[in-house]
Amino acid sequence: MTRSRARDLNVCGVTAAIAVIDGKWKTALLWLLESGPHRPGELRRQLPGLSEKVLTQALREMESDGLVHREVHDVLPLKTVYSLTAFGRDLSEALAPLSDWGHRRLEKLAEARTAS
Repeated sequence: MTRSRARDLNVCGVTAAIAVIDGKWKTALLWLLESGPHRPGELRRQLPGLSEKVLTQALREMESDGLVHREVHDVLPLKTVYSLTAFGRDLSEALAPLSDWGHRRLEKLAEARTAS
């Protein structure tokens, strides 16, 4: 899904929601930020395989979509902290039932493999 879909007013609500969480890392970042504010380095350590470039891009897109708040503290070296906005918490709560459904699906797939 292209980034432009996140701003398209002529799509259904599900498509609009998926557009802002599209990608490999955004849902994982949402879950991590649910526990409270994090610095970018903390987020990278908790998500092995996530490059600094991709993390920065994902956080910028999430900030642009109103999901995360970026706070820069004026100290040397600069300290940047990301946290969920109320809108981001709403999305995270809305995704919880979808996550539960996904886990049930994975369990069914595992059961089908062991039954074969």
